[in-house]
Amino acid sequence: MKQTLIIGASGQIGKKFTQLMLDNNQHVVALVRDKSKLSDINHDKLSIVEEDLNKDFEHAFKHCENVVFAAGSGGNTGADKTVLIDLWAACRAADYAKNNGVKHFTMLSSIGADAPSKGPENMQPYLVAKHMADEHLIHSGLHYSIIRPGSLTNETGKGKFTNQRPEQKEQATITRDDVAKALLFAVTNPPKKSTITELFNGNQSVDEVLPS
Repeated sequence: MKQTLIIGASGQIGKKFTQLMLDNNQHVVALVRDKSKLSDINHDKLSIVEEDLNKDFEHAFKHCENVVFAAGSGGNTGADKTVLIDLWAACRAADYAKNNGVKHFTMLSSIGADAPSKGPENMQPYLVAKHMADEHLIHSGLHYSIIRPGSLTNETGKGKFTNQRPEQKEQATITRDDVAKALLFAVTNPPKKSTITELFNGNQSVDEVLPS
């Protein structure tokens, strides 16, 4: 049975993505710190693993062919949590995936992770964490997709994308709905070669902007 482990399945994007996966009849293992946050999702193809990412969570990887790291420390935490979740937990997830023979690892990263020093000063710890986690995955030997969305919004999904960074900063945005849709495509249509893709709302369909 083909299963996908979603790390951070109760987050703002993670929960949307989890529901999309189930709606598409995919078997999901949802790794969350508090399973009550998924109490409104009931599906026979959903298994929930309750675990703290600061502890050993390798047991969640058993029998999973795909892994999606969608966890994040959140905007209201300090640099310490950013290091522990966005960097260290992401690196450990890649290591666990390698140990367990995972076929495809999808990392939800961020625009600016390629050049953290060029980002806003208050965002640099977060961007450094994302950069280092991405680099660890790149050098892990895993088959991967790294998706770097622009600034996130809570508008209704548009279903239209571009992988070309807009010239105007205020246009470099994407809805959380659409990031979830992109993750679904990345999992169900894994690229032949490992890829890194920046993603924004635009005028193209997801299959036109994400390699498969």
